[in-house]
Amino acid sequence: MNPFHDAIRALVTSALGLPADTVVAIATPPNPAMGDYTVAMFPFAKALGAKPPELAQRVTAAFAAGGALSSVTAAGPFVNVRISRPAFFAHVLGLVGAGRDSWGGNADGAGKTVVIDYSSPNISKHLAYHHIRSTMIGHSLCRIYAANGWKTVGLNFLGDWGTTHGMLLAAWERWGAGIDLAEDGVAKLNALYVQFRAAMKEDATLEPLARTWFKRLEDGDAGARDLWERFRQVSLAEFEKVYSKLGVAFDAVRGESYYEGKMQPVIDDLAAKGLLVESEGARVVDLTDRKLPPCILVKSDGATIYATRDLASATDRWDSWHFDRALYVVDKGQTVHFKQWFAVAEKAGWPFAGRMVHVQFGQVLFGGRKTSTRAGGAVLLHEVLDEAAKEIEAVIAEKNPSMTADKRSEVARQVGYGAIVYADLSKLRSGDVEFDWERLLSFEGDTGPFCQYQHARIASVVRKAGADLSLADASLLGTEEEWRTALLVADFPQKVRDACAKDEPSIVATYALDLCRAFSSWYAQGSKDAALKVNCDDAPTANARLALASAVRQTLANALFLIGLAAPEEM
Repeated sequence: MNPFHDAIRALVTSALGLPADTVVAIATPPNPAMGDYTVAMFPFAKALGAKPPELAQRVTAAFAAGGALSSVTAAGPFVNVRISRPAFFAHVLGLVGAGRDSWGGNADGAGKTVVIDYSSPNISKHLAYHHIRSTMIGHSLCRIYAANGWKTVGLNFLGDWGTTHGMLLAAWERWGAGIDLAEDGVAKLNALYVQFRAAMKEDATLEPLARTWFKRLEDGDAGARDLWERFRQVSLAEFEKVYSKLGVAFDAVRGESYYEGKMQPVIDDLAAKGLLVESEGARVVDLTDRKLPPCILVKSDGATIYATRDLASATDRWDSWHFDRALYVVDKGQTVHFKQWFAVAEKAGWPFAGRMVHVQFGQVLFGGRKTSTRAGGAVLLHEVLDEAAKEIEAVIAEKNPSMTADKRSEVARQVGYGAIVYADLSKLRSGDVEFDWERLLSFEGDTGPFCQYQHARIASVVRKAGADLSLADASLLGTEEEWRTALLVADFPQKVRDACAKDEPSIVATYALDLCRAFSSWYAQGSKDAALKVNCDDAPTANARLALASAVRQTLANALFLIGLAAPEEM
């Protein structure tokens, strides 16, 4: 509820004789000098048989001073509105104080379920730095959807099936004797995999051998299964070490192998509906009508592929959770794949068709190039996180030498990990992200450490003041810096809604940065004029400003939480 928007709607509909539930689009003017809000009259002109400027004059004439609105003026076809500042400050402080940790959220998604498929690494490989994109976009979306009232199911769909695992089994048969997987087992498995792929270029017999091993795995061969399960458990243990650093936890972990027994019913259903056709020995669904390549479900050797397992997974998710939306947080290089099997679900008439969304994202680049665990040249995520924490700890030791070693280590992890996460989530997910070590660890500029530092600074100011914020008189607020800061605080709930509607965590990340900049600008006033300090000498005014600063801190903490960052109390 926004009483100021409500007052504007009531004024417009009453002045123009429109039904009270008429949609009135309220926007922010491009220039703050024009007003706090603006309403265009174009949407009402045709129905009312009047020109927009005339309607704007009519609304202005109907305005009576007092209440939530302080002034209303016509500017051509627009109605520009200024709201009562004392009422607005009191409203904002009241909302944040009442909401606290839940401030910014809503119940829009109440009764709805979203299943979010994210991270989804391949077993027997380390989580490389580029895995941070799917992992943290999905983790953030889980929190954003929950803040919008949805029931969320976070799912890690492991890549633990397919010919690549046949390659690893074949590699182990050739070179695995004597290898101890108890120590850094994933690195050793990936080295075997890379070795096998390199050998395939010289030895034509190796690719058929890998396919044979995978067929043995699919057929339930005990030796292949036992070895594969061993690789899987080693991988899961290694993944968990990285996930725990990032605060990531899943509601369900289901590898592609989980759907092994669930694929045949899908294939049978598609066959019964006349959708499966033979093509060069393979069984496919023709998608010519969708201008897409055919979707292969069973290869000529009888083996299944990704699309088969994705379709089986979707039906299983529907049976398990009856989702209203299912998000697949996967890089944009897989766009055609998702279009294909989404189209198969639609042609089959399955009840969840149309509820699935490919939340695609760009690549992580190092020096303009993509890295790959397949080529053995990937930068490992746990190494980046650890190095970031180490670098930040050195900075904190210099800036705050009185902090205890244990506390310094804890804060360094929060800020170091947060720097890596923020560098990724602050960019539109559709674009590529260039790894820039120096920039992402900076305490200045568009970085996570800058946002976390601002939170710590506000917490310190409020903590040291020791004021009773319940006594704050919002009518004592009124400088332009305070006003701009309060307006940004009030915007938070809409940003949370927008991030959910667009599946775009960067909306919250950039909002947090904007809020930090606004507070920093406001706080800097005090260095120029003591009377404008947040904790100024006039106790009642200081109390009001500290209450607004506290509202900024709470809002910033909630925003950082939504994108997976900690909010340190000191740095």
